[in-house]
Amino acid sequence: MTGTHVVIGGSGASGSVVVRLLAERGVHVRAISRGGAFSVPPGVETVGADATNADRMREVCDGADVVYHCAMPPFARWRALFPPMTDAILAGAEAAGARLVFADDTWMYGAVDGPMTEDLPSRPVSNRGVLRAWLAEKLLRAHDQGRVAVTIARAGELYGPSVESVLAKGLFGAAVAGRPARWFGRLDLPLTPTYIEDFGQAMVTLGERSDAAGRAWHVPTAPPTTGREFVRAVFDAAGTTRRVVTVSSRTARVLGLVSPLAREGAEILYQFEQPFIVDSSDFTRSFNGNPTSYQDGIRATLDWYRAR
Repeated sequence: MTGTHVVIGGSGASGSVVVRLLAERGVHVRAISRGGAFSVPPGVETVGADATNADRMREVCDGADVVYHCAMPPFARWRALFPPMTDAILAGAEAAGARLVFADDTWMYGAVDGPMTEDLPSRPVSNRGVLRAWLAEKLLRAHDQGRVAVTIARAGELYGPSVESVLAKGLFGAAVAGRPARWFGRLDLPLTPTYIEDFGQAMVTLGERSDAAGRAWHVPTAPPTTGREFVRAVFDAAGTTRRVVTVSSRTARVLGLVSPLAREGAEILYQFEQPFIVDSSDFTRSFNGNPTSYQDGIRATLDWYRAR
């Protein structure tokens, strides 16, 4: 791996992993965040920039071989910020003649009754899913038009250090503190949580491979577990008494009457009321992906929470 690699959103959960893994490979890394200065490995260049500003994105992407779109607006402002942000990053990659790797999720698939594969049609059942489907379509259209070589990395529900998700403070933070955990949806359905390190590793792998462009790839996950088994593993590793409170999407919608954040999040909780299995076999066959075990990922995540 050679050249300059630009990570937009380099201070975030996925972006910081991508920055570190690239630095370990000895390539020139330029990490971009809105605030500018943040902790990075030695030799990494940091730059402050507004990812919604196309002119600024052209500047920071100048000379890039690969651009990683790991930028993530505040959840409540997705509809306002994600489209101009993606347009600006696309413009930066296009001006540089760089490949673009986009960090994505699985919300565009909507309600499914089996494992999610990359060839499923987009049938979103939430506003956030519609937005995700539209952004992916926009990026792949740019690829088909020959403007930018685009690759999409799709993950299931993320967990790990610095991650903000339904598998974050409400579960790991609660287990470390000995408080009851919150689990959204049904505990006994199968699911494949994605460890943040595996997400970052998959993005770096896709950035290395020009032949991966032009499509979405599901990043590697460990074999399916259930919510109950995952919660049990977290509390057992934390050494605290296992207690869990389940929250249905209906309850979350009721809470949304008084909490804007709950209202924003309730529409995506359907994924935890159906099997949530992300099939990553295509990636594994093509690139020999080796996902982190739940045991190791849980232990590392708990260590991060204990340290904070």
